[in-house]
Amino acid sequence: MNEDPEKIRITTDDLAGVQVDAPWPGVSTPPPNAAGAPGPRQWGTISGVAPGPAGALAAEGAGGSFFLKSWVYLGIAGFVAAFLAWALCEPGFIDGERQRWGNYLIFPLLITAISVAFAVAESLVERSVQKAIARGLLALLLGIVLGFVFYFIANVLYSVGLSIFAQNIPEFSPSHPAWWLVRACAWMVFGVTGGIVYGIAGQSGKKCLYGVLGGMLGAGIGGFLFDPIALLTHGGAASRCIGMMIFGASTGLAIGFVESALKNRWLYVSGGPLAGKQFILYKPLTRLGSEQASEIYLFKDLSIAPTHATIELRGPHAALLATGPTFLGGQPVSQRVLRSGDVIQIGRYTFQYQEKQAHG
Repeated sequence: MNEDPEKIRITTDDLAGVQVDAPWPGVSTPPPNAAGAPGPRQWGTISGVAPGPAGALAAEGAGGSFFLKSWVYLGIAGFVAAFLAWALCEPGFIDGERQRWGNYLIFPLLITAISVAFAVAESLVERSVQKAIARGLLALLLGIVLGFVFYFIANVLYSVGLSIFAQNIPEFSPSHPAWWLVRACAWMVFGVTGGIVYGIAGQSGKKCLYGVLGGMLGAGIGGFLFDPIALLTHGGAASRCIGMMIFGASTGLAIGFVESALKNRWLYVSGGPLAGKQFILYKPLTRLGSEQASEIYLFKDLSIAPTHATIELRGPHAALLATGPTFLGGQPVSQRVLRSGDVIQIGRYTFQYQEKQAHG
């Protein structure tokens, strides 16, 4: 019988020459997509991003959920909170000489509402109900106290500013840009409150500073636009509604933008349930784990320990300390000084560490 020339013949010599790649030193070969093993993740992963600084920076603008960006969820939170504060107080508000309960409560309630909204929004985005409740209660208390204090300060500033301009500008009225500027300065005081509460709830002095800067910027924009809106809408109720919503939204947007612009070190989530979220490393010690109290709460993964890893800021350096299976650049790691562009994988989560200036 003639052999078919197209058949492939494998001899014992061929089998003896087959080589299998060795696993990582000291580590058994993990099954595909096993818990804690490196490899492609389809669920929530921003695909097509190369490791390293260039890939990491590209990822920040290339994928992930739009609503996980801080300026987006803070802006939405401020917008909704401001509308609710206006809706509750407007029925008791009167334009003119007379005053009702709405006149006294509308701005303290506005300050309290946006303070609570900013404190809660971040925790809800990160799926930590425990932190949302704790921060929300703290923000509520601080918002009520600081709301009335800063409302008094803003009123004094507003009255003094108007009197100064009235003495120097003939026929000074709300149609004059100087009037808008005075209101903007007064509203910036309200923005300071929101930023302070946002930072205190986050337990970070630097976050508090960024919150104050962003709050002043956003509230100033809302205050400057209030009187022009009133002139266009020909009504106090409409101008208060629109102006306060602009105040809330612009304050949240500004806080998010200022945080992002002034950050020094951060983790960008390029894979996992929080793909697209960035965590700014404010604290000397940042915990990553399945415990809700962790600074970076990693949920939906049973392989992740309550405190799976920590990132410790040591002067100009950031050190990764891992107690659970953690991979850096695809290799298992327990302790390593991080460099900008490093890719960290914990379970189904992939992070890209970034810093403004890489340190040797």
